[in-house]
Amino acid sequence: MTEDRLHQITALEKKLGCDFNDKTLLDKALTHRSYANEKAALSIADNEKLEFLGDAVLQLIISDLLMKRFPDYTEGQLSKLRASIVNEQSLADLSRRYGIGDYLMLGKGEETSGGRNKPSLLADAFESVIAAMYLDRGFEYTRTILLELFAPFIEQANYDFTYYDFKTAVQEKSMLLFKTMPRYTLISETGPDHDKSFETGLFIGDRLIATGKGKSKKESEKQAARLAIEILGKHEESREGENKTD
Repeated sequence: MTEDRLHQITALEKKLGCDFNDKTLLDKALTHRSYANEKAALSIADNEKLEFLGDAVLQLIISDLLMKRFPDYTEGQLSKLRASIVNEQSLADLSRRYGIGDYLMLGKGEETSGGRNKPSLLADAFESVIAAMYLDRGFEYTRTILLELFAPFIEQANYDFTYYDFKTAVQEKSMLLFKTMPRYTLISETGPDHDKSFETGLFIGDRLIATGKGKSKKESEKQAARLAIEILGKHEESREGENKTD
């Protein structure tokens, strides 16, 4: 590794907040196959195997987190939630945040075709960096780093997924019990533009089932749907009890 390259690797380490014991691992993680192919005579290893390993490490860390956070979710729900967190877009976004594209070793063809900005290439590079971190510093260290890096994606995915899940569940119960779809009506909107609060009512027919509050319309609908699930569940149990008595 040249002195200039070592300076580059050290600069990226500081951005990532990770000090590698074996800096050649990070260098390898940033070496695209196009560069290795052009330098075939030098037998330079590319990052494809590291990409494979990094994907597996990341999937395990996020899967473990989701299973612990959502013990009642089905395998299908967990898979959808994980896919909304670990995908090309989120990986490419993280690569851009830390400027990983600037440190990639690319062949001339990839360089001229804008490879440093390609989402797929950036996502693959980030997975390779994960693998290098795992091999160099171990699983627990890597897990701590990744959970911090992915925290914004995890929180957003939790919100979007539960919002969808609660509303879907309310629709199913409403159709089952009342043969009609629920509707959401904004009851109030208060506060200044920079700090608004919303209250939404969930109606089935003309009957108000539940209300929800939040800092956005979506959040207030989500809250109303969550409360409605509990209320409709009790209604369903009561009706089943009456049927058994009859």
